[in-house]
Amino acid sequence: MQIPRTVDLLLLLAAVPAAALGGHAFLQGVVEVAARLRVPRLLVATTLAAFATSCPELTVSSLSAWAGRPGIGLGDAMGSNVVNLGLVLGSALLFGPLAVDPRDIRRDWLLALLVPVATWLLSLDGVLSRGDGALLLAGFSLWTAWLTRLALRHRRLAPADMAPPRALGSATAAWARLLTGLAGLLVAGRLFVLGASGIATALGVHAYVVGATLVAAGTSLPEWVTVMLARRQGHDDVGLGTLIGSNLFNGLAVVGLAASLHPIRVTPREVGVAAGFGLLTLLLVVPRHGLLPRHRGLALLLAYAAFVVATTLGAF
Repeated sequence: MQIPRTVDLLLLLAAVPAAALGGHAFLQGVVEVAARLRVPRLLVATTLAAFATSCPELTVSSLSAWAGRPGIGLGDAMGSNVVNLGLVLGSALLFGPLAVDPRDIRRDWLLALLVPVATWLLSLDGVLSRGDGALLLAGFSLWTAWLTRLALRHRRLAPADMAPPRALGSATAAWARLLTGLAGLLVAGRLFVLGASGIATALGVHAYVVGATLVAAGTSLPEWVTVMLARRQGHDDVGLGTLIGSNLFNGLAVVGLAASLHPIRVTPREVGVAAGFGLLTLLLVVPRHGLLPRHRGLALLLAYAAFVVATTLGAF
């Protein structure tokens, strides 16, 4: 066991201000863009915000697949889905209950339930082939087309008086804030991954555990910052929509791309652990009387802790 390098500790510390500044600009940009497009913030969060905050997972998946190690991308994507709901939403709920209209999330929630089951079924032969990857990417394309149709229909039916007030500033400024904030979040996530991986390696932590836990947590940092700031500023719909949309993006686009670039040798048990805990966390976000109570946050955090334990034990 080695002593963690000072540079790794500095990388972790540098990730904090980058995440805070980037998250504030990104959330403001999402809200303003939704107003200018005259579509619900939840829809923008489920698509634009979710896709953007999943860029770290997409990068890890693509680079690892090109390097001939696509399993890293698979573990990161599926692990990040557990992190998103178990750790991110769980910690956010500790600050108070979350109002949720079941009609707003039912469509994407049901699809999010199907994706990990489908991934596990595809893994039963011991490999996620290029054909399996193409199937997942086709599902992602259909989902994206469906959401685009909903956005266009809502915009067409929106009354003219829903035009954004001048106080929002120009559309260029809104997009600039969104993209600048996203850049800050991506930099923060990268710094976190580098620092945490370096510390874990120095301490002798198993590589698989690092990927499924620390790397997954680092690539989910954009979602965590977005959700926490959304709670603080009263945009809970943006936070929840970002998490569910991100899970769908990870399960369909990220895993699909990794398998399409390079077949992934897997064991059904490895995929089953991540898929099982992914399903568990999704079931824990079913609202009751239009509300996610505070105690549900504790249950989600316990589910995430159990996932880390199961993943760690399975690596040895």
